[in-house]
Amino acid sequence: MFRGKKYQDAAKQIEKNTQYDAAEGFGLICKTASAKFDETVELHVKLGVDSRHADQQVRGAIVLPNGTGKTARVLVFAKGDKADAAREAGADYVGEMDMVEKIQKENWFDFDVVVASPDMMGVVGRLGKVLGPKGLMPSPKAGTVTPDVAKAVKEVKAGKIEYRLDKTNIIHCPIGKVSFGPEKLTENFNAIMGAIVKAKPAAAKGQYIKSCVVASTMGPGIKMSTAKL
Repeated sequence: MFRGKKYQDAAKQIEKNTQYDAAEGFGLICKTASAKFDETVELHVKLGVDSRHADQQVRGAIVLPNGTGKTARVLVFAKGDKADAAREAGADYVGEMDMVEKIQKENWFDFDVVVASPDMMGVVGRLGKVLGPKGLMPSPKAGTVTPDVAKAVKEVKAGKIEYRLDKTNIIHCPIGKVSFGPEKLTENFNAIMGAIVKAKPAAAKGQYIKSCVVASTMGPGIKMSTAKL
């Protein structure tokens, strides 16, 4: 696979078989990031569970101590006072059937997170087939189906992220930007890894965290040590 010169130069500074501790790993990421934009740092964790089984699902949400460096666009399904409260809390879009129709007819997806009050789930359920595959379907587990939609909006704006297993038993999530520096990235990393460890299903057997890799948008992956987790 062809890789650009900058990528190859960065890869030379990383030892493939070494598992780095957080401070060292994020130090390398910040040092080797060479793109002209502020790259996102992503975390990829492979777990020793089988996501096909309902009792081995790993899913949740956490507000990162230093946020993600990106302000998420929030769509809220609510009506009446709750809709007003959502707007006051900073929701980008608030609506009911009008938003459902906009998504269905215009294929509109100018949002990153969907929040809904429980009484609106009958309406939101119609969008299951389009929101589900994109990972946008609100859920009580992630705190995005809640009577307190205003609180949910504030948390998302403060840097709340959702983590969940994909079909290959890997969790992928952004944990910040290169400009955060190693210290803030380490704080975010420790927070999300702590949450993933706490979310270990009772049915999980054997080694829980199989591997953990962090990478910037344009950079090579760096294996992280999970010994202290």
